[in-house]
Amino acid sequence: MTTLGLLGVPSSAAAHWPGQERAPAALRSAGLVELLRATGRDIADHGDRPVRRWAASPAGTLDARPNNLDAVLDVLGDTRDAVAGILAAGELPFVVGGECTLTIAVISAFAAAGQDVGLMYVDGGQDLMTPADHPYEPIADGMGVAHLLDIPGTAPALSGFGPRRPLLTADHVCFFGYADDEEDVHGRVPSWRFPVAAVAPDPPAAARLALSAVTSVADRFVVHLDVDVVNFLDLPAADVPQYRGLTLDQVVRAVSVMTQHPGFAGLVLTEFNPDHGEPDGSTARRLAEAVATVLARHETLGP
Repeated sequence: MTTLGLLGVPSSAAAHWPGQERAPAALRSAGLVELLRATGRDIADHGDRPVRRWAASPAGTLDARPNNLDAVLDVLGDTRDAVAGILAAGELPFVVGGECTLTIAVISAFAAAGQDVGLMYVDGGQDLMTPADHPYEPIADGMGVAHLLDIPGTAPALSGFGPRRPLLTADHVCFFGYADDEEDVHGRVPSWRFPVAAVAPDPPAAARLALSAVTSVADRFVVHLDVDVVNFLDLPAADVPQYRGLTLDQVVRAVSVMTQHPGFAGLVLTEFNPDHGEPDGSTARRLAEAVATVLARHETLGP
């Protein structure tokens, strides 16, 4: 089995407010590393990067620039360099964030290494907002895929982050499990889409269909897993609560299919805010157990 290169990125620089910078430490305290090793996985623990906490740093409401952009770019640059080292070591990156924007850094590291990957975007939304369309909510956390695709209205410094522009094309992205309203309001993103209603009846089957779509254009793929894909009432973990999502069990069953595929190239876990969970750490423990299950090797998966 390929070694997992575990990297914590304790940042809320791109977020709506503080909290996500505490996620890697909370998951470590909940036993994440031990749970992963108990599954038989080889883990290379690359530690946590420096903590970057949210700050209000507006550049003006009409200049198409996300809040705190310089700090966001610093975090992404540092993350990309760390992931590059993981790839150079022949490991599968497992990045524990932190915000959704971290996936930009991970995809950039793959591109810089000459590795073409697709993206399974398991998320309660699609993160296709742009600063131009949302000047009064200039939060990069909800704009990650828009910048990966370099769609009109994005911030040039963020959409140009990487060795090529765009970092991905729409056919390399599959949106999976989202419950929010359609975000492609201009019809610019002809990606595969599996909303929550299409996933919930049979999560493994939906995952297999999504995989067939992504692997038709890319042999390998990264899984982006935002905990807001889970109904907040089932697991109160997300930074921004979402109440129409999948259950944690449904997410585990679907994502387990993805991680067992031979094209699986890495996982980015985002949007856990420990402040929203139980104060005794039980929410973080449930999430850590779910992640360990997703990354474990199984002989078979149930229907």
